[in-house]
Amino acid sequence: MTDQPCHILGVFIGKTKTLKDARGEWQSSIARDRVDGPVQLEHRGFVGDQATQSYHGSPDIAVCLHSQTHYDFWNATLQMDLQPGGVGENLTLDTWDDSNLCVGDQLRIGTALIQISAPRSPCENQARFVGRPDWVKRTLEELRTGIYARVLEPGTVQAGDEVVLEECLNPGLTIRALNDCWYFNFDVALAERFITAEGLMAWWQQRFRDKVEEVNKGDK
Repeated sequence: MTDQPCHILGVFIGKTKTLKDARGEWQSSIARDRVDGPVQLEHRGFVGDQATQSYHGSPDIAVCLHSQTHYDFWNATLQMDLQPGGVGENLTLDTWDDSNLCVGDQLRIGTALIQISAPRSPCENQARFVGRPDWVKRTLEELRTGIYARVLEPGTVQAGDEVVLEECLNPGLTIRALNDCWYFNFDVALAERFITAEGLMAWWQQRFRDKVEEVNKGDK
C-alpha cells in the first residue's frame, strides 16, 4: 500500500563518463549528476540523459527509480554511505519502493505521468560503482532492485515534487513480488497474473510465459 506521502528526493541525469577503479577504466552513464532545477522528461527519458549500453535505450525503461528506503537499509546493514543517486538512478523517492509500487502503477511526477513497467536488473556496473563484488547477489536476495518506468505524458520534473498515484491497475502485483516469484519462489498462478498484467514490459511477460510453459511441460 502507498498510504504515506511520497516526494522526489533527487533528480539525476548524465552522459557516458570514463570511470576508474581497481580493475581499470570503464565507461558508463551510471555516475549521474544531481539536477536542482526543473528538467524536461520526454518519452525516451530525461533531456540530457544518455544510456551508454544500447539495451538501456528502450522507452519501456526510460526512467530508473530507486528509494531512500533501500539506501537506509544498505547503509545500516553493510555500514555503507550510499546517498541518493548512488546506484545510478534518475529519480530517488523518499518513501515508496519495490515493496509497495505495483506493475502498471501510473504516477504523476511534476507535470509528467509515468508508469511502472519493470524491475531494474542489477548488473556488474552497479557492483563496480558501489565497490562491492557481491552487490548483484545481495540486491536480489534482499529484493531491492529498484524500478523502471515508461513515460505516458512528457512534462517537467524536479526535486521536491510530490509523487501521486493516479491509478493502480494491478493491486498486489508489486515489483518485490515479481522479483521474488522470478528469482526465488516461482508460482505458476502468480506468474500467470504477471503475464496478463497491464503495463508490465512485454519482455518480462514473455519471460514468465516461457517459464510457465516449461514448468507445465515438466509436470506432464
